[in-house]
Amino acid sequence: MSQIRPPSRKAALIAAVTVGSLAIAAALLPRVLAQPSPGAGLPAFQPHGPDLELLASTPPVILVHLAFGLLALLVGAILMAGRKGARMHRILGWGWVLAVGIVAITSLFIRVVNPGHFSFIHILSGYVIIALPLAVAAARRHDVERHRRTMTGMFFGGFAVNLLFVLLPGRFVWNLFLG
Repeated sequence: MSQIRPPSRKAALIAAVTVGSLAIAAALLPRVLAQPSPGAGLPAFQPHGPDLELLASTPPVILVHLAFGLLALLVGAILMAGRKGARMHRILGWGWVLAVGIVAITSLFIRVVNPGHFSFIHILSGYVIIALPLAVAAARRHDVERHRRTMTGMFFGGFAVNLLFVLLPGRFVWNLFLG
């Protein structure tokens, strides 16, 4: 059985850089997008509270996907910051696995980018559907290193890539909060 370790300095540094980068990007984004770009054809950047009318007209599969995605982001951040291997980590970890699994499966029914067809982002869904049970199996076998690499990669890589896609101008989340 492997020894339970607190988060390493490297993990803390990665988390700090990620949060700092996101804070800087959030502070600069309004200025960058406020610059007029003639002929760019980008939707206007107008931050606002959630567009409740848009939310009410959204298909249920997208609402489930969004709700579990936000839950996975919150629980994942708690897991990344907390003590690994402890009872709370295992309990929250199962919740994260369930949430991420639901996000990956519901994404297969969302085909807005290429109407009726899968898009590039669905490659990530396929990876998660395969890698998630393998990462759980690694933890159950006490292969902590493989479990850590896979789950950390899914959390940071998956959410970073996904955030880039959902925050593109004209996409649902953009329209919900920024458009």
